[in-house]
Order: sequence, then C-alpha cells, then structure tokens
Amino acid sequence: MQKIGLFYGSDSGNTESIAKKIADVLGDVDIFDVAKTEKSKLLEYKNLILATPTYGNGDMQGDWEEFLETLKPEDFSGKVIALVGLGDQDTYGDTFCDGLLPLYELSHKEGKIIGFTKTNGYEYEETKVVVDGEFIGLMLDEDNQEELSEQRIKEWIDNIKGQFE
Repeated sequence: MQKIGLFYGSDSGNTESIAKKIADVLGDVDIFDVAKTEKSKLLEYKNLILATPTYGNGDMQGDWEEFLETLKPEDFSGKVIALVGLGDQDTYGDTFCDGLLPLYELSHKEGKIIGFTKTNGYEYEETKVVVDGEFIGLMLDEDNQEELSEQRIKEWIDNIKGQFE
C-alpha cells in the first residue's frame, strides 16, 4: 500500500485532533492542514483521506472552501479517497455533516470513494451525505457522541485499510 495523504481543515481543533487519531491508528500517513498546503501536495498521493467539519447550516469549513476552488474533478483521477465529516446532530440536526458534500461531489466523478458507513446510531434529522442508504464516509459528532468516536474510527479504518492501493 502506498502512503496516504490526509488533508483536513479545522477551526476549533476537533477535526485536526480526529485527523491525528486516524493517522495514529492507520500509520504511514502524512497529515496536511489545507490552510497551509498547496494543491500540488494533494496531487502527490494516490491514497487520500479528506476531513472537514460542518459549520452553521451545512457550510464547509472556510479553509476547505478556498482549497476546493483550486481543485478539479480530474485532480482525483485514479485516486482512492476516504471521506471524514464532523458535525453536530443536536444543534444542526437538519444539516448534519453537509459540509462534506462538496468534497464528495468533486472527487467521486474521477476518483474511487471508499469507507461508506451505516447511519444507525446517529440522531440527526436530515443530511445530504447519505448515498444509497449509507454515509459517504466516516461521520463523527464530537459535541454529542464523542464517546463513540474512537470505536467508529477503529471500525472505519478496519473497513478501508485493505481498499487503499
């Protein structure tokens, strides 16, 4: 398996913390904050993990919004991509993890998305990040279900580890 590039955006530090936990469990992962990273760095990796929190009413994290403007679907051609979204099911239950949707929409056209997860065990009202009855990646709620994050990360990594090239 080739090395994985994990790219995240974070304002409060939750997504950065989750990115480090994922890297610790997976091993052989390079971590990049998109606020301090050039597009060329993302292009160096065949295996990607993209992580973003959702703010407000389904908004993508600001650094990711800027970084996303530099990317095209072709940038994900031949890449294997796993997605991680953070959200708040209680306060923003009607837009839970919707900030991840733009990353999915841009990357899935040319890249191979892995790591879909079941929606059971979550208490949101609505979300746009469900495709064919499953989340488009790992969804975490550090505000209301922090005690479940470690187990969810482990199970997700067990699922995706063999799918990277």
